[in-house]
Amino acid sequence: MASTEGLVPITRSFLASYYDKYLFPPLSDDVSRLSAEIRSLSGDLLKDSPPSQGETLLIRESEKQPPHKIDENLWKNREQIEEIIFLLETSNWPTSLQQQLTGEHTELVSLLSRLKEKFESIFKLLEHFQSRNSEFVFNTVMTYMPQDFRGTLIRQQRERSERNKQAEIEALVNSGGTIRDRYALLWKQQMERRRQLAQLGSATGVYKTLVKYLVGVPQVLLDFIRQINDDQGPMEEQRHRYGPPLYTLTTMVLNIRLFLLLLWGHFEAQKVQGNQISVLEAAVDVYTSEFERFISFIGEVFANSPFFITAEDAGALEARNNDDFKEINIPAGKIYEVSLSVDSINSYIGWDFSLVQGRMNMDIGFSVEYTDAAGQKTLILPYGRYESDQGNFCTCMAGNYRLVWDNSFSAFFGKVLRYKVDCIPPVVEPVSS
Repeated sequence: MASTEGLVPITRSFLASYYDKYLFPPLSDDVSRLSAEIRSLSGDLLKDSPPSQGETLLIRESEKQPPHKIDENLWKNREQIEEIIFLLETSNWPTSLQQQLTGEHTELVSLLSRLKEKFESIFKLLEHFQSRNSEFVFNTVMTYMPQDFRGTLIRQQRERSERNKQAEIEALVNSGGTIRDRYALLWKQQMERRRQLAQLGSATGVYKTLVKYLVGVPQVLLDFIRQINDDQGPMEEQRHRYGPPLYTLTTMVLNIRLFLLLLWGHFEAQKVQGNQISVLEAAVDVYTSEFERFISFIGEVFANSPFFITAEDAGALEARNNDDFKEINIPAGKIYEVSLSVDSINSYIGWDFSLVQGRMNMDIGFSVEYTDAAGQKTLILPYGRYESDQGNFCTCMAGNYRLVWDNSFSAFFGKVLRYKVDCIPPVVEPVSS
């Protein structure tokens, strides 16, 4: 049993400093370009006939913002990859294409086989990554558990639980469940694992008895498994740093699947164009290579990230960050504001802010406005976009002042704002006797 003496669970501040060493190189510009092109080609296929019910559902899904969680996006990519492999199976091709494996469709048939191989390869890579990461987390946690019958009990319970989950999946498949149904169940099971961890850490419900029985489980471990997946906990830093490129890839693979589904649905009515096939091939090449690069990168980040740090290191990080600055995550499409009520003229309002960089060339809108008692607004500082800024001004009117950080222009990328705002009242000279 590894010692936890003097250790505390990792904090978001620690992960921020740890992730500074692992900056993910931006995705190729071809990702956004080809994703937009293949989405445009999908629109062209729908010009002459409305989409079916299944096509409509996929169109709506591709238009929504991807999930916020890293692991949920990985499952979403895996689902779409498997759906694409299904579409690329020869038995699922349009009837006329199955009947013309030679002749005018020879080149297309050869391309579809190559694309299927690419997706099968990336599917195996992702499947291996998820399995390996799950085992790594469990085995790391177990090193801090009592290494006797209690640790054996935990392992046996996990194995039994996983067998039950697998049996649940097999029953769904045997009853005719779709790929979509299967992945909905897989994600439900993943969330159930999280709830079990949180309950174990909080010692609630049936897990209260289990924890009482497992005397010797370090409290620091219980604290770790209780807080690790909180919405604003340590993993939020991971989502901020590495979520945006993954969200972009999720959108791209949805667009690829949508195009293939529409192409098959309209194959008999519309002749396949050369530019459609060239864009599809380029999009698949870019998606699979960039997704493989992301998986390899995030695998290294996960493998080297510790679960615990010393209390001294945590204290030093908190002290460094506790210098009157605050941090707030501003989601994509949202704004954040600080409102100051000023009673006296000649007060000074000052600000100092910067973005916690997780992506190159990241900025945010910023403006300052005044509202009088009648509700009339006056712009003090016009809207501009900044990576960081410092400024101040002297108030000439009493009333309400709003400092607004605007991330509404961003479709996918949340921003972590580190800021400090001060309102200093006017200095009153002492009256001479």
